Amino acid sequence: MTADTSGSPGVRDTLALLWRPLVAALWSGRPDPAPPLDRPWPFWLRWTRAIRVGRLPFGAVVQVFDLGVTLAVLFGTWSVLRNSAVDYRQALLDNAVRPGLPTDVPGPQTLLLIAVAVAVPLAVRQRHPLGAWRMVALATLLFDPRPPLFTPYTPGGTIVAMLCLYQVAARCPRDVTVGVGMVSVAGVLLIDRATAAGAIALLLLPLLAGYLVRQRQVARRELAEQEERHREAEAVLTERQRIARELHDVVAHHMSMIAIQAEAAPYKVTELPDETRRDLSEIRSTALDALTEMRRILGVLRSESGAETAPQPGLERLDELVSNARSAGLHVTEHLDGDLADLPQGVGLTAYRILQEALSNAMRHAPGSHVTLAAERRDDDVRLHVVNGPPADGQRPTPSPPGGGHGLTGMRERAAMLGGSLTAAPGPEGGFTVTAVLPVKERAS
Repeated sequence: MTADTSGSPGVRDTLALLWRPLVAALWSGRPDPAPPLDRPWPFWLRWTRAIRVGRLPFGAVVQVFDLGVTLAVLFGTWSVLRNSAVDYRQALLDNAVRPGLPTDVPGPQTLLLIAVAVAVPLAVRQRHPLGAWRMVALATLLFDPRPPLFTPYTPGGTIVAMLCLYQVAARCPRDVTVGVGMVSVAGVLLIDRATAAGAIALLLLPLLAGYLVRQRQVARRELAEQEERHREAEAVLTERQRIARELHDVVAHHMSMIAIQAEAAPYKVTELPDETRRDLSEIRSTALDALTEMRRILGVLRSESGAETAPQPGLERLDELVSNARSAGLHVTEHLDGDLADLPQGVGLTAYRILQEALSNAMRHAPGSHVTLAAERRDDDVRLHVVNGPPADGQRPTPSPPGGGHGLTGMRERAAMLGGSLTAAPGPEGGFTVTAVLPVKERAS
């Protein structure tokens, strides 16, 4: 038995390498967008400014030049065909034509049609290079100038074909260029084997030149994009450093003053209640903690990469967080279950920040309230649950600062980044409930 290799990956891949370039060249390929008419002149043509031509849009000048060459090729080809037809007819009358050669010479209208078909692709090669090459290929297959010529290619048509091939290689992707080369080589082999070697050489030269030009343009474009990204990164870094300076000069300064005044206040008033002294001590401690966090943020903003190098808090610092909440007047009851200290860094940090935000909200909106905090770790996730009651008697909620109100959104975003979920809603007795589920392991999609 012989194995069926028609469906094997190797055969399919080989056929695809041949089929895709052909389809791209004949049907689906698209060139790069046409360059603007007002693009700058090449450096080796800058001297044309001295004769005022270089002050015109380069693309428009090239298009006008192509139109002029098109007319020259058209009338030149028609003249060559017409004169050759006269000579061929005279040779027929003189019996000077080798036996076996055609004796029917096309009329003037047919010769003019051949000249038009040969020349017109040059007029559109700048805007539609692939379409121009397709027109050249179609004209070569449909119109044979033999007789009156003794070769299947007119001199003008050869020039037009080479210019169109160069434009294709300079403006089209590599697959399209390969497909165009394959079709062109197959075409010259099909039309005339005797002249195929020279024709193939003339085909490959413009294709190679255009490909090299395209590679240089692509390299220059990528370099320009890298430089642009570098400038954008520098702009971002400069802006981050400006923000860091403002935070340091304004916010950090005021936080330092709060800590200093809270520390100095007990020495100014000798008969200060112990509770007030404790409150001032907590204010100073909170201000110092805020300064520590501020310095960490400033370090991140000032660093070039923006990477956080300081150790990030996790649920191993939950006792500290609850202690601060109790010191602020909340009555917190904890329910902890599972190994909460050995979480992945991202999960532990997110859980800590969610609990921190929930307790901070309780401090602001329900001062003195009873808070139930539950954290439970299972195999696949961590579940957080924070419920606070209404404010204690005689306590008033603290209004949110201007521009605030983004805490719940931030908590939801943190949970969503890990593939988890978070819900927050008012409780039945005037309090508030926050529930979050954070996956410990990445879930399969």
